[in-house]
Amino acid sequence: QVQLVESGGGLVQPGGSLRLSCAASGSAFDTYTIGWFRQAPGKEREGVSCITSRDGSPYYADSVKGRFTISRDNAKNTVYLQMNSLKIEDTAVYYCAADWGPVYCSTQLAVRSDRDHDYWGQGTQVTVSS
Repeated sequence: QVQLVESGGGLVQPGGSLRLSCAASGSAFDTYTIGWFRQAPGKEREGVSCITSRDGSPYYADSVKGRFTISRDNAKNTVYLQMNSLKIEDTAVYYCAADWGPVYCSTQLAVRSDRDHDYWGQGTQVTVSS
């Protein structure tokens, strides 16, 4: 059993930065592909970024490409999402998801229901406002 806990959200001005963390309990963390999703009020859930289990390859949605950076520290069972140049439209609850094995990021991020992922976190609020 794996539990995911997100942290690092908060209130930031446009143009600012935040770093989100997704900490996992349990073993074999390096065998999981980890994705970040977000959901704003009244909007569909969106797959934002992903990092694969096998070689740590990153993947980004076009909406965040060039501004967000995903990384993982398998020794700490943690995936990070560094968010720079934040925009008001980045405001959302951010969730991380874990799926076992060599899952393609494009596949993982296309699955927006939390029930269709192996594990899902409780979310952290990011608010970008002046």
